[in-house]
Amino acid sequence: MVTIGSEKAAEVIAAETGVRLVALSGNLCTDKKPSAANVVMGRGGKTVAAGVFLSDAMVKEVFKTDTKSLTEVNTRKNLVGSARAGSLGFNAHAANVIAAIFLACGQDPAHVVEGSNAITTVDPVDGGVYVSVTLPSLQVGTVGGGTAIETQQACLQMLGVAGGGDPAGGANAKAFAEIIAAGVLAGELSLLGGALAAGHLARAHKQLGRGG
Repeated sequence: MVTIGSEKAAEVIAAETGVRLVALSGNLCTDKKPSAANVVMGRGGKTVAAGVFLSDAMVKEVFKTDTKSLTEVNTRKNLVGSARAGSLGFNAHAANVIAAIFLACGQDPAHVVEGSNAITTVDPVDGGVYVSVTLPSLQVGTVGGGTAIETQQACLQMLGVAGGGDPAGGANAKAFAEIIAAGVLAGELSLLGGALAAGHLARAHKQLGRGG
């Protein structure tokens, strides 16, 4: 829709001013490309966050580690490691979760590039930690395109977000973005806590063929 509208606007500008349209896309949009502009401005997608409080006991029981180790792994890996690499996404493996959901629910898989610009934080609080993920440029939709394919439509229906939604169109897309953020949060906790902080990553890959 934006492409078609931009072309019409360019035609009017060219007719009125005599300028020549070289290319409809100039790449400043950074569509399907890693870009700081997408992180800052969101590029017309959704900016969404999800967070959860985990008590010391929950971290020990569920993830087989402690909150101090979980916090340190996130700081050293997601924050310091990503900064040293010059990364735009400060997360453990958000792209894995986003790619899986995109394929299952009829999204454009190329938009995983923007969607995985996620930041994961782990903050110590009294009695535990608060873990959150922020996805600043998540491109999702629940109408049109691949969402109309039978299998993908069925997945959206199972999640309760097929179609535009009520009370206004776009409500389901917002809810879908929140679901994805929650999924990314779960994936980050699995890898950071259950696999890395607990020291299970290599063993899990070897024995189960998975990371967390």
